[in-house]
Amino acid sequence: MHEPLTQKPRPAPEQPLEHPAVNRTFIGKLVREFYRRVRADDRLGPIFKGVIGDDWDPHLEKMTDFWCAVILKNGAYSGRPVPAHLKLKQVREEDFEIWLGIFGQTAADLCEPLVADVFIERAERIARSLKLAMFFCPSAAGAAAKEET
Repeated sequence: MHEPLTQKPRPAPEQPLEHPAVNRTFIGKLVREFYRRVRADDRLGPIFKGVIGDDWDPHLEKMTDFWCAVILKNGAYSGRPVPAHLKLKQVREEDFEIWLGIFGQTAADLCEPLVADVFIERAERIARSLKLAMFFCPSAAGAAAKEET
């Protein structure tokens, strides 16, 4: 069993989660299980298949880097998620609730509760930012699209 997070307060969103069980290997396991579930989802599965196809390894590695940067604050990810998501015209606002539901359940299944809370809290912040850029803030979406070119 791993050391419970209760010994330290939950870190602020800009701070790394310091927990002996949470490292790149653990985050990679969480990412792979999450995307296994996403691929099985009737709504999200076809969206991801249309973009990624059958070659998931590069995406899973990129998402592991992303989540390492989000959770560990290690600088592993240097991509730009907003422009990448702005291209996904088939995504609807309500798809974020499905994504968050799958992510939350995956985190709850694989993490002790306080660690899951950190992952879920950060996923909610990410989803909120992407939803704003994609559906509610045309100026931010336009600026992000311009940065990509």
